[in-house]
Amino acid sequence: MQQSSITASVDFDLAGKQQGFLKLPHSHDDSAWGCIMIPICVINNGVGPTALLTGGNHGDEYEGITGLLKLALKLEPSQITGRVIIVPAMNYPAVLKGTRTSPIDKGNMNRAFPGDPAGTVTQRIADYFQRYLIPICDFALDIHSGGKTLDFIPFAASHRLDNNKQHAACLKGASLFGAPNTLLMFEMEAASLYDTAVENQGKVFVTTELYGGGTSTPQSMLMAERGINNFLIFSGIIKGQLQLPEQPTRMLEMCDLDCYLQSEHAGILEMCVSLGDDIEAGQLVARIYSLERTGEPPKQYFAQRNGVLAARRHPCLIAIGDTFAVLAVPIKC
Repeated sequence: MQQSSITASVDFDLAGKQQGFLKLPHSHDDSAWGCIMIPICVINNGVGPTALLTGGNHGDEYEGITGLLKLALKLEPSQITGRVIIVPAMNYPAVLKGTRTSPIDKGNMNRAFPGDPAGTVTQRIADYFQRYLIPICDFALDIHSGGKTLDFIPFAASHRLDNNKQHAACLKGASLFGAPNTLLMFEMEAASLYDTAVENQGKVFVTTELYGGGTSTPQSMLMAERGINNFLIFSGIIKGQLQLPEQPTRMLEMCDLDCYLQSEHAGILEMCVSLGDDIEAGQLVARIYSLERTGEPPKQYFAQRNGVLAARRHPCLIAIGDTFAVLAVPIKC
């Protein structure tokens, strides 16, 4: 396979702290020999594990972006043993526009792996992570929230993995992030996820969903920053006391596709339950009203299983195929 066109202005093996860029050549109407300059920070001190910390996988999810920009300002080599690689804006074009996908190629970074060094802008960024950054890390944290279209109960998450040791390490990392909920996720499109790319290389991977709505709050930022610090303690890169909430994290699992409720109608969404509510099979979850005419009764949607409402669609305008609710089942680990 050909070499990546992305070059790093930082030396990943150099001791100390470096602020730089991943430079991706991008020729366009306004810059014939231009580059997309993806900010990166590398902090390296002594022999130890490497943590790869990412935000902005989707450009309208701000807790990871903001939390990692703050970390790149304050974390110093003397505070760590090992290496921390910080990429606050993984899909940089999307972050600049505040959109889920790239405005250049409409690429969804979290559906672009393993990537392609000769592909679209998004595919080339994914390829660089796949072949250059993931192989040099031991631990990876990818911080998500709901963006403009979803809202979540806050959780850190991992996945069920065939390797029992890796599965246990990922689940432990998720539970020690310090979110009120820890979730074992069932993904709709697992093969092309960044999550899967990291896990397939045998690394310890944790992701999050920290509320949503396309904004951040003091509450969500506190959770993100505390979780980042906890993750670095868990990885053995920094020393300190884990900052965990008084209430133990609740363990949940999305078991299968029945956890996702998708609309078969277009119109206006009326949620009949709230985030975090306990739901029973057969319970009314939502109504969808047609916008085509008055006098039509709404279409009603019912839960297919018992569970907790872990996510909901944020906008009330809904199209056929939109996921409007996600249920998760309490479990014991």
